[in-house]
Amino acid sequence: MASRKPAAARTGSTRQQQRPAARGNGAAAKSQASGNSGNGAGAKSRPSGNRAPAQKPGSATAARTAQAARGATASQPATPTATGPLGRLLAPWRTMGWLPLTTFVLSLCGLGVSIYETIAHFDTNIRLACSDTGLVNCQAVTTSPESMVFGIFPVAVLGLAFYVFMVAINSPWGWRLSRSQPIVHWARLGSVIVGIGFVLYLVFVELIQVRAICLWCTGVHVITFLIFVLVVFQASFAGSGAAAAARRSSPPPTRR
Repeated sequence: MASRKPAAARTGSTRQQQRPAARGNGAAAKSQASGNSGNGAGAKSRPSGNRAPAQKPGSATAARTAQAARGATASQPATPTATGPLGRLLAPWRTMGWLPLTTFVLSLCGLGVSIYETIAHFDTNIRLACSDTGLVNCQAVTTSPESMVFGIFPVAVLGLAFYVFMVAINSPWGWRLSRSQPIVHWARLGSVIVGIGFVLYLVFVELIQVRAICLWCTGVHVITFLIFVLVVFQASFAGSGAAAAARRSSPPPTRR
């Protein structure tokens, strides 16, 4: 009987020792599970994109990458720049609207017709391509005494001088200069007013005094009238826009 007690005691002590060990194993399993969950969270927090490993500047891979980048840059077309004298010269064309461009084209057409009439006026061997009988008779109009203003200045030369000025002031550079120089704007407006007045005088001379019409002269008259309409329209629109901007910028009147 006495020999059995120590065995039972030893068995109990063994059980007591196994229980803390089991508890320790459970805590280790929990810590391992928490570690695994931490690893999972870390895996989730990693970006999904594949990042290339960092390359050392002196490695062969970095050299190949830099060479490929230089080759791709060289293969791309160069972007044109607006710097330099040519870029500054062509800059007004980029901001030119339809109305200034139309006046410039019309001025070039009027200049061409004026050059043709001036050459035909001074060179007797050149005749205008026009009818010389009936109401439409360019020869009768260009050789009449009324084709000379005050008997000194040929009408064709005056028309040539007018359209040389119109081409200059209606060019992209002339329209751009008029934005900063109001005198250019008023010179353009005054010129077209004088021009349309002279056109009305020439139409009166052709129909009443000479009793003939020159087709080339009529073409110049129509071009002058179109330029007059466009310039007056632009001046009126610009004036109303400037007045509206001034009203918006002015402070409201104070009430007393």
